[in-house]
Amino acid sequence: MHEPLTAAEYRAIAANLQLPSNAFVDGSFRPANSGKTFETTNPATGETLAEIAACDASDVDFAVAKAKDAFNDGRWRQLTPGERKATLIKFAKLLEENRHELAVMESLDSGKPIRECQTVDVPDTIHTIRWHAELIDKLYDNTNSVGPNALAMVVREPIGVVACVLPWNFPLLMLAWKIAPALAAGCSVIVKPAQETTLTTLRVAELALEAGIPAGAFNVVTGSGKDVGEPLGLHMDVDMVAFTGSTPTGRRFLRYSADSNLKKVVLECGGKNPAVVLEDAEDLDLVAEQVVNGAFWNMGENCSATSRLIVQSGIKDELLQRIGAYMREWKTGDPLDPENRVGALVNKNHYEKVKSFLDDVKTEKLSIAYGGETYKGIFIEPTVVDGVTPSSRLFKEEIFGPILSVTTFETLAEAVALANDTNYGLTAAVYTGSLRNAIRVSRDIRAGLVTVNCFGEGDASTPFGGYKESGFGGRDKSIFAHDNYCELKTIWIDISDRSVDETVR
Repeated sequence: MHEPLTAAEYRAIAANLQLPSNAFVDGSFRPANSGKTFETTNPATGETLAEIAACDASDVDFAVAKAKDAFNDGRWRQLTPGERKATLIKFAKLLEENRHELAVMESLDSGKPIRECQTVDVPDTIHTIRWHAELIDKLYDNTNSVGPNALAMVVREPIGVVACVLPWNFPLLMLAWKIAPALAAGCSVIVKPAQETTLTTLRVAELALEAGIPAGAFNVVTGSGKDVGEPLGLHMDVDMVAFTGSTPTGRRFLRYSADSNLKKVVLECGGKNPAVVLEDAEDLDLVAEQVVNGAFWNMGENCSATSRLIVQSGIKDELLQRIGAYMREWKTGDPLDPENRVGALVNKNHYEKVKSFLDDVKTEKLSIAYGGETYKGIFIEPTVVDGVTPSSRLFKEEIFGPILSVTTFETLAEAVALANDTNYGLTAAVYTGSLRNAIRVSRDIRAGLVTVNCFGEGDASTPFGGYKESGFGGRDKSIFAHDNYCELKTIWIDISDRSVDETVR
């Protein structure tokens, strides 16, 4: 873990940053063909950080052509596994050397607390790159037992040109989750960062070139979903889309695939994630700490956020008291101050959406146990809402903000039914002192990741993705993510001795 610097040190870094502003294609920065730009702002202050190239379909065509050229001539995919591995490890080292700059840039662009950028996002980004680099030369193809007259080989080949479409909540980390396995496999990538958070992706592309990833193998096209995301989804020379973001946008990429070349699509979408706390949970202090972290980490702007606390009625009051004690540690304020754990929401529109759930609290006459205040700008303090029923919007819809709803249950069956009462199925947590209950509930909850007595997302070796409307087509992280970016090819070789056969006949 990287220990944070002081607020003064981070502000000094911020004052001296050279912020990128143009798209990065074929190894160099270039403005949009139209010359148009859009503003990227600091959510915490409203100040303009940079004018970013507003690309369109013509820029997408150019980037795809360059990525396809790089793939076809083999400048990256035909390197030996050891050569690609060495380059990606050098890339990770450069990210490490520039970790403070990247953390500050990420915080300024997204409103994320610098504490999280420095201690979680940046080191996990570096670790993800290294993990997939180390995997490259440890993956083996297969031969099948098909008898003495043939040899059957099943081999992996890189899928081709991959469009990586990113969300704004974890710009660096989601970038790594996509490009690390894609580049490890030998693909060429075109990254479309979220319009709200483009800066670190552009800087990472520059460092990738410096590390030796050849021109055309890693490109970044900046702009809106309509002008860049849609053309990528519909492009006949894009072989795959890897997307993290909202479920409605994920649906669009499936339609784009159907309307174009049936490109492969892997989606990681929304979540409405429960934390189920049984009355036999052994350590309510631990439960409170983990629930608070799960609900308010990254201001709740997290697809795996614990947004629903489903607690057995007999321990609800005691657990809420302990949650309140841990919430004192979650200070809201200037994201560049490492003492603050809650920063600004990403933009005004998203702030208004999250704030509308606080309005529902009043309309539905629910009880705010803690928090509920908004601050100048687009800050919302961590909030716990008690008495939420399954019919409430707070129970049903993904809030993507620092609001935790509390619902009680009486029986284990009721707890599982409440946990599964959602269109999503990304993550869940179970808190219990009974191994039997832990296993039963973990198996019965319909989610791609279930943690027991903790909140988390596993590590680089474990797959991440969801059931139902939370995901489609594959998983991020782990060896399974590498498989997303490969095609399987069967090579059948006839080795029969035909002359012998003919002689016998």
